[in-house]
Amino acid sequence: METSVLVINCGSSSIKYALVPKDPARPRLSGLAERLGSSNARLKGTDSNGETFEQSLGAADHTEALEAILGRLEGRLPVAVGHRIVHGGERFTRATLIDDEVVAAIEQTATLAPLHNPANLTGLAATRRLFPDLPQVAVFDTAFHQSLPPRAYRYALPEALYRDHGIRRYGFHGTSHAYVSRRADALSGLEGGGWLTAHLGNGCSTCAVWKGQSLDTSMGLTPLEGLVMGTRSGDVDPGLHAHLSRQLGWTIERIYEVLNRGSGLLGLSGLTNDVRELEAAEAEGHPGAALAIKVFCYSVAKSLAALSCALPRLDGLVFTGGIGENSPLVREQIIALLPHFGLQLNRTVNSETIRGQEGRIDAGGRQLWVIPTDEEGQIATETRQRLEETAA
Repeated sequence: METSVLVINCGSSSIKYALVPKDPARPRLSGLAERLGSSNARLKGTDSNGETFEQSLGAADHTEALEAILGRLEGRLPVAVGHRIVHGGERFTRATLIDDEVVAAIEQTATLAPLHNPANLTGLAATRRLFPDLPQVAVFDTAFHQSLPPRAYRYALPEALYRDHGIRRYGFHGTSHAYVSRRADALSGLEGGGWLTAHLGNGCSTCAVWKGQSLDTSMGLTPLEGLVMGTRSGDVDPGLHAHLSRQLGWTIERIYEVLNRGSGLLGLSGLTNDVRELEAAEAEGHPGAALAIKVFCYSVAKSLAALSCALPRLDGLVFTGGIGENSPLVREQIIALLPHFGLQLNRTVNSETIRGQEGRIDAGGRQLWVIPTDEEGQIATETRQRLEETAA
């Protein structure tokens, strides 16, 4: 009997998918449909033999791409579909079975994530048409952070903005922070440790996790708050918006575009948002690349130090995400900026052994881990748990 969950992460022009078996020994089928809505959409991924494939989809839309994905599942009909939904507002604190009422509620939350929730809903609608008899579950990026106390999630704004409009800090990357913190508990032998987790990729966030619950995180109302990221500015003076409008005549739309897509590592370096390329450029003496890396690492270290205030006890630090898993240089620079935490890095293991794989990189004292994230696996796990609870 098939026990796999089909995980769907739908963007405005792409669909990332994974067929995740309950038995981790079984092969996971996965792939990406991209350039949807254009004349040259394509689907690429990996089959059960570990072989890669790529096929043209022509001018496919999301439904047609999902039909092509269905053809790549090798006849394995999933028991359920788990959807990544970026923003669940305050209503959704856990994985939720999808019905028309839930869809309407996600639509109402779209104003808080205008770049993500509408795209997520597009994929959700398509899979409901293709799999009308399968249970479908929404897993929210924000749900893991619903355990934040008011002192962490409230902005110092008039009460009415929170009460009537939901203006508060929500946090994101919840499935990643949940997965790596629980994995750190298992690897360390601690039951409910105190962890600082750093999800570092093109999007970046940090989190303070105590006994499996998020107590604070760096992202806020939107994914723009917090750390320096690939193309996002992270925290800036709120007065910057008015200053750019008054002095340069910029519209709010242009400011939003620059802060989201033209800033961060790309804006600082003037080169790229790819840390691999920045490290190579820094080695060749490029000052912009060196500055970008320094500002990035400092913003992460500063955030981790601040989030430590949320923890009753700090047991260690976990790096994950494309940068966190694969850049020994970034990890070393961040740890060097936190000398008062008593962190001892094993530089040999960090630089020569742990690249894109799971492992411990400390030389004693508080634990330092690199744990590759598995957001698809976490979504599949939460989907199964919700189905089991419903059936009980």
